[in-house]
Amino acid sequence: MNLPAMVKIKQRFDNTPIADIDRAVADEFARNQVHARIRPGQRVAVTAGSRGINNIARITGAIVGELKHIGAEPFIVPAMGSHGGATAEGQAALLAHLGISGETMQAPVLSSMETVSVGETTEGFPVFIDKNAHDADHIIVVNRIKPHTDFVGDHESGLLKMLAIGLGKQKAADLYHCLALEHGHFKVITSAARLILDRYPITFGIGIVEDQRDATTIIEMLPRERIVERERDLLVKAKEFFPRIPFAEFDILIVDQMGKTFSGTGMDQKVIGRTVVPYHVVPDVPKISRIFVRDMSAESEGNATGLGNADFTTSRLVGRIDRAYSYMNSLTASSPEIIRIPPYFDRDDECLENCITTLPFTAKPDPRIVHIRNTLHLETMYVSANLLGEVGTNPGLEVLSEPKPFVFDDSGNIVQPT
Repeated sequence: MNLPAMVKIKQRFDNTPIADIDRAVADEFARNQVHARIRPGQRVAVTAGSRGINNIARITGAIVGELKHIGAEPFIVPAMGSHGGATAEGQAALLAHLGISGETMQAPVLSSMETVSVGETTEGFPVFIDKNAHDADHIIVVNRIKPHTDFVGDHESGLLKMLAIGLGKQKAADLYHCLALEHGHFKVITSAARLILDRYPITFGIGIVEDQRDATTIIEMLPRERIVERERDLLVKAKEFFPRIPFAEFDILIVDQMGKTFSGTGMDQKVIGRTVVPYHVVPDVPKISRIFVRDMSAESEGNATGLGNADFTTSRLVGRIDRAYSYMNSLTASSPEIIRIPPYFDRDDECLENCITTLPFTAKPDPRIVHIRNTLHLETMYVSANLLGEVGTNPGLEVLSEPKPFVFDDSGNIVQPT
């Protein structure tokens, strides 16, 4: 097997993350004069999703604390569509994994899959909302604003998506992904979200933007009348911060871990430039011949959605798959392709050997390889020495090590540090 030496590199990011999360949330409450809209004794539903948002427990706890300070009665509502196996218990457990529970938040987590009909959009799309949120005096929708893995629009993954699909639970998630096959994600999500905004007390939205290091860079509280407009602006900023692999074309991508904590599709399709789902939209670059994913994060609880985008994987990853969770998520998304299991082997070296075997003939002797932790954390990575020419011409990249050979343990698995 012809494996090149590997070099550790770093992408230079020049951003300033928020140093004090609690203070940032308190400042937003003061700036928006929340006490003038939310009164003592009123019940406030605060949404919490399943995505791997950095500092989400800290942010949610700060929101709850500020609401209590003005005398309101906050509670947490899981807003994650079909995740957690589409069960109330599974969704509460997912939040607990993220550090959000009744104990940690000092506020109840009201988890239910029961929904209430909101009505129909002008296009005839039925709209639903979580029963507990429906009964609240106010709703504060909280989410990270970022590019969506599957489509492109003025609004992608953010507050409107949380309103439409997150709060719509399994019923809305299933329906909207089917409708998206014909009408597109953007139209379905924005139309449903606008109806909820019109008919329910979505008093504030809180948009979170993270930088390329996965650090919280923006926390902004949006009054209901500014949610649609301002989310559009924050998405533009989020796209500037979006992490990328800094090579347009190479032969093999090694991914240490996939999972829902890193992306809705396990490996962000806009990072890998690949999708097996016909109606998803991904960029033209990078062009990667073979993708080998080694494992899945424990926090994903066996949800292997996105595995279908890989070419090879390991038996240890396949052994972690929870079929109920994975099937529920991928079938709800009308994307059975995305949970297909690629060829898998017991050892990393077997997977790499088959990656090379299936490359074009000219690439076999000296394959260009990029090795990443996951598709969310891309500040540092290992790249093959034959990519150093491109590294040297990119002022945003820095070489951190001398070339080193691949090292495998006695079980044939990579021990190269990442």
